[in-house]
Amino acid sequence: MKRMAWVLLGMALVFAASEVRVIRVEGGRLSGDLRYGPWVFEGEVRGRVKDLTILAPKATLIAPKGKTMQEAEGEREARFEGGVVVRRGRVEARGPALVYRESTGEGVLLGPARMRQEPKPGEDPVEVEAARMTFQVDTDTSTSENALLKSGNQEGRAGLVYYEEERGLAVFTDPKEVVLVRKRKDGDLRIRAKEVRSLTGPKRLIATGGVVLEDGDLVTRGESLYYDDTTGEAIVLGRPAVSENAKEGFRLSGGTLLHNVNRHQVRVYGRAFRLPLEEFKKLGER
Repeated sequence: MKRMAWVLLGMALVFAASEVRVIRVEGGRLSGDLRYGPWVFEGEVRGRVKDLTILAPKATLIAPKGKTMQEAEGEREARFEGGVVVRRGRVEARGPALVYRESTGEGVLLGPARMRQEPKPGEDPVEVEAARMTFQVDTDTSTSENALLKSGNQEGRAGLVYYEEERGLAVFTDPKEVVLVRKRKDGDLRIRAKEVRSLTGPKRLIATGGVVLEDGDLVTRGESLYYDDTTGEAIVLGRPAVSENAKEGFRLSGGTLLHNVNRHQVRVYGRAFRLPLEEFKKLGER
């Protein structure tokens, strides 16, 4: 009995998700087979699905073969072309074309694509350039491929950038190396790692998978780090973590090092420290 209840609940959730993912396209001139489609919209076309709005001069709505457009709700595909604008909340993105599938609730904006999120008071705007972007309608998230993300004096480049719009959480991953750069007058600060998770509003981040912090000639290496741009302090953990300045003949090692990038100084961090992983978890991540 309990198993049947869980099955019914799962079916209800799938049905609810498919209902939420159904796209409504309007505007422009409509042509095509009104029963089986495809429907072609030309002119000032607007697509709406949940809180995502898609604008384009042309859109084509397609149903699976053998199903009417109404029967196929939840399984259809919408193709927007001719220069596309995507809007959601404070976010606006642009690209040459977009493909949206109701079955997945994903809209893929083909590149070159650009996105800009207007800032909250006291914060910096977030801008992304990418080969393509995928927007989820079930959540306020997007993923960008071969992407460059900029916010204030910081920018990061990676093979994949996951972004939560409301929280401002950016997760950079790359099979080779993620590179984050903080622009400054006395030489750029660079953080290299396998993965970097950054809260773009408060400008705090964690880096894992083997890290390198390049502060001019002062270079600190470790397994992971936590960095707060408001203080300019990075806490680097390792076995051991090692900091060196070859020009000055400086070398320091320890289980945890405190690297102040504003003063270009490093010392052993004398207190126990653990990365605040909970603050940087993605939606649904355990």
